[in-house]
This record gives sequence, C-alpha cells and structure tokens, in this order.
Amino acid sequence: MAATIPFLTSGDLIADRRYRWAIDFLTRGDLAGAADVLAQALELAPNFATAWFALGVIRDRQGDRDSAVAAFAQARASDPEDHQGAGLQLARLGAGTATREMTTAFVGRLFDQQAQRFEHALLDHLGYRGPDLLLDAVKRTCGDPLRLGTMLDLGCGTGLAGAAFRPFVDRLVGVDVSAGMIEEARAKAIYDRLVVGEVLQFLLTDATPAGRPLYQLVLAADVFVYLDDLAPVAAAVAPILSSQGRFAFTLETHAGAGVVLQPTLRYAHGRKHVQTSLAAAGFSPRLLEPVCTRLENKAPVPGLLVVAGRN
Repeated sequence: MAATIPFLTSGDLIADRRYRWAIDFLTRGDLAGAADVLAQALELAPNFATAWFALGVIRDRQGDRDSAVAAFAQARASDPEDHQGAGLQLARLGAGTATREMTTAFVGRLFDQQAQRFEHALLDHLGYRGPDLLLDAVKRTCGDPLRLGTMLDLGCGTGLAGAAFRPFVDRLVGVDVSAGMIEEARAKAIYDRLVVGEVLQFLLTDATPAGRPLYQLVLAADVFVYLDDLAPVAAAVAPILSSQGRFAFTLETHAGAGVVLQPTLRYAHGRKHVQTSLAAAGFSPRLLEPVCTRLENKAPVPGLLVVAGRN
C-alpha cells in the first residue's frame, strides 16, 4: 500500500533532519535503513507524528501488520487532528474501525498539496469524466434544453463540474474543504460564490444565506468517495433543495450493500446504502445506473451515477 507522507515538523531540528534522511532511504527502497533512522528520530522526539506515520508505512510494506498498527496508532495519538490519515490506515488494516471517518484536516491537507496539478492528473492520467456524465444525467431527468436557477457544487475542487454546468445555471455556488482548490476554482471566474469549508457543516449552517432562494441543483462529482455515511449529507441537502430540484452525484461502488474503505483510501458505497440514505432524507432516485468516472492503474473503477428528487 503506497501512502503519502505529508511532513509535520517535530520541533526538533535534528529529529527533522533524521526524518528526511529516512525518507531518502525509503525512496531508494532501503526499508530497514529508513526504519533505523526513524527510530533515532523518535528517540529525540517521541511525539513526532510524521515519523510514526512513516514507520507505519514501512512496517506495512514489510508485511508486519502488528508493528504497522502500533506505529499508525502512535501517529494518530501524536496528532489528534490526524492530518496524515493514520486513522484511515488503521481502518484499512482492520484496527480502529470506529474512527474510520476522514478528518477535515486530512482531506484539506491532501488536496491543498494536489491543487496545482489536480486537473492534469485527473484528466490526462485517470481519464476522469464525472462532470460530463452528470451533465448528461441531469439533462435526461430535467429536460433539454436545460435551464436552472441556483446550483450548489459540493466539493467543487478546481471547478471542473462548475465549468461544465455554468452555461446552464443562473447562479453558481461552490464549497470545498481545501483552500488551495478554491483558489484554483476562483481563477476560472465562473462561480458567484466560493467558500472554504467542510461540506456537511456548510450545508447545515451556511448553504442558503438570508434572502437567497433554494437550490434547483445540488451536485457532488466524485466527492462522496471521501465520506463514509451518505445519510447525514442527504438529510442536510433536503431542506435547501427546491420542491422540483435535483440532487445529483457520482461515487465509487462495490458488490455489497454497505460501505467499504478501499486500499486507495476512498470509500465505495453499495447500491443499497445509497438507496436507504436517499429514502431516509425524503428522496427517490430519478436515475441510478452503473458508470465509470475514472481509471485506477488503467482499469475502470466501478461507480454509480445518481440523480434524485424530492418525494
């Protein structure tokens, strides 16, 4: 399992330097050498979360699950906000499943690091086509020519979905947990409002400022792969959606009924979980069909394309 190791300083210059040496060993494939140097860094800075996380990655690659679990647990304990996703690694290894939800700090940091190269990676290497598939699906369920009032782009990222839908909406609002992504979206000059914030919190507190109409479309293009339970967000979308509005999204799926954390550290949602979450919020699917929005290691990733409306 490959893992990104974002650097968080220990506050000790010597420990930080030894961490960098360890990463150099790791890059060259010398796992044992990297582990030895990390042990030296941790002697100097026992609460060095980044070093513990890196040690977890190494032990995992060496096939030592118990030691990997212990290291990731130390990383999470040393960094309560869990910037590196140690809790997810524990869940992937079958430990600490009660803390499987991705933290805002982890997701924000992950996408801040990727913001400037995000579109290139998605479009040129992963064959991403989520926005086009969503636009076609919304047209099929709302009618073409399509004309909508206000649209909310959840997890808007750099604005790929916003750009696809902008010609068909009067007002476009975007929210994303990553400030770096929001800056990339702002540069496109297509949004009427952009907000840095966690999606569910935004829906509950700030989605419809005083005097603004309800949304005719709430969209989430491959956003829910970073969310384990769809029920809370579906429930939060319902009050801000107009009576004839649409809630449209794509996600990754699997053959089972529930939600699984994949080796990619993205969630896959079973069809039954999607249907149950929508029904509990007062939605019914207008369209629910299998789709592939992207590739992973050049292979299609199974997904679902969903357009829902109020009952």
